[in-house]
Amino acid sequence: MPSSTKTMGGFTIGGLVMVTAYTVALGSNGWLWFGWVVVGLITLAMILSRGTP
Repeated sequence: MPSSTKTMGGFTIGGLVMVTAYTVALGSNGWLWFGWVVVGLITLAMILSRGTP
């Protein structure tokens, strides 16, 4: 996996941790979860596009 994909994966996991901590501490925010889903889908697309020759 190239370094840009690893970096994006790190942001995705870090974002999940931060959004979960925010939700536990202050309550749910739909926009944060929506943003995390968008980042997750971009990361998934990057991983899948690297897998095809």
